[in-house]
Amino acid sequence: MSRTVTVGLDGSPESRTAAEWAAGEARLRGLPLRLVHVWEPVTEAMAEDPVIGTAAQRHWTERISGETAEELRQRHPDLEVLSEHRDGYPGEVLAAVAEESELLVLGSRGLGRVGGYLVGSVGFSVVARAGRPVVLVRSGWQHDGDAAEGPVVLGVDTTAPDEAVFAFAFEEAERRGTSVRAVRTWSMPTYYVYGFAADPTFDQEWSLQEEAALTEVLKPWRQKYPAVEVTEECGYGSASLQLVEASHDAGLVVVGRRRRPASFGTHIGPVTHAVLHHAKAPVVVVPHD
Repeated sequence: MSRTVTVGLDGSPESRTAAEWAAGEARLRGLPLRLVHVWEPVTEAMAEDPVIGTAAQRHWTERISGETAEELRQRHPDLEVLSEHRDGYPGEVLAAVAEESELLVLGSRGLGRVGGYLVGSVGFSVVARAGRPVVLVRSGWQHDGDAAEGPVVLGVDTTAPDEAVFAFAFEEAERRGTSVRAVRTWSMPTYYVYGFAADPTFDQEWSLQEEAALTEVLKPWRQKYPAVEVTEECGYGSASLQLVEASHDAGLVVVGRRRRPASFGTHIGPVTHAVLHHAKAPVVVVPHD
């Protein structure tokens, strides 16, 4: 199958919002938009129920998918919109679908006054399993016709930089005609804390080293994407808090997830976990080695 921007659609307002965001992204990339709905297995007794059984479920999901596809075609007449249904468990099926896509987009509920995401088990499962980038779009996202609004915020780990994460952020910024806001935070091991009292310039020297490391890591990407403006932010503190704060004015937040085998559960890292829950802008998680 040719590459697409794919949306996991379940009929909820959150997934419809994700579909609208994905439509803009598909247009930017010049790719078809693919809507995928997963029919989850039910017990034999439930399958025969006239209200919640298999036949009723398929009727409503086909209607939801059809209506969403038609709405998107009307708003984006130049966009090819595909729709399909698959059987299986959503977390597993959508992770597999991601492998056939340039990008997989999912919706997340907002938490009202708390101001965060409610990602849910399916979302976390897909993010943890997918071998391609996955975007979480919160229900509060508003489409205003300008997909390039706001910088692309990039979470940077200077100790283990990965090309896949940097490449995604810079390509997105170039595609959107916007800038990259590279955010790096640092903290010192406990045994270094005593150095502050002994030498008041110790923290300044450490900060300068971290700033220099960030500049060095970004240097080849500045050269490769000369048209993309880059802003560097390096400071002491929590990476997740800094990224969440930066997300308030961002068009997109890009973070990484290291691929690693796990015998149970989902493992996406504490920073990515926090950003997924609390960022204001859509968040893309890029898997890397």
